[in-house]
Amino acid sequence: MTRSIEFYFDFISPYSFLAYKQILSLNKNRKINLIYKPILLGGLHKLGGITAPAFNERKMKNMKNDCNLIAKKNNIDFQWNNKFPINSLYLMRGYLVVEEEKKKKFFEECFDAYWKNNIDISNEKDVSEILKVCKIDKDLFFKKIQNQKTKNELIKLTNSAFEKDIFGAPTFFVNNKIFWGQDRLNYALDEYYF
Repeated sequence: MTRSIEFYFDFISPYSFLAYKQILSLNKNRKINLIYKPILLGGLHKLGGITAPAFNERKMKNMKNDCNLIAKKNNIDFQWNNKFPINSLYLMRGYLVVEEEKKKKFFEECFDAYWKNNIDISNEKDVSEILKVCKIDKDLFFKKIQNQKTKNELIKLTNSAFEKDIFGAPTFFVNNKIFWGQDRLNYALDEYYF
């Protein structure tokens, strides 16, 4: 059996972005077998009865400061998005419908657009630009994300995460153990290499 780390993420999560950038840096020196697990963070919070930090003024202020500290410490080009929070539903479904060989590029472009370049990735015009860069057929993309099968798949992934007791993003799942938050990446790696 091949060892892997399941990486539960949502493009709306700044901590998922920061974790991803740290993983990119680590993967220059060693190969980590990651399985990307898109979830709808808002749906996960709803299932767990959790109020997101974005809707609590004090938590939001701390989260912005925290993300800036993490980015600076890890030399990550990061900018808090003026449109936070947005509904990431279409892009999370989009990750599911993008051709396998284009997923990595789509993943990178969506995260960078939102958390590095301050772009509103809930805006169809801006999403279309991302699709153009990734060489993804825009019309087919927007058609596929409305397909009931795609909708059901994202719901299933989110429900499955909830059933594993996952409650936030990013979450790393290794050897049936949960490591929640970008600051738990090294713990997940310790488990991965154990």
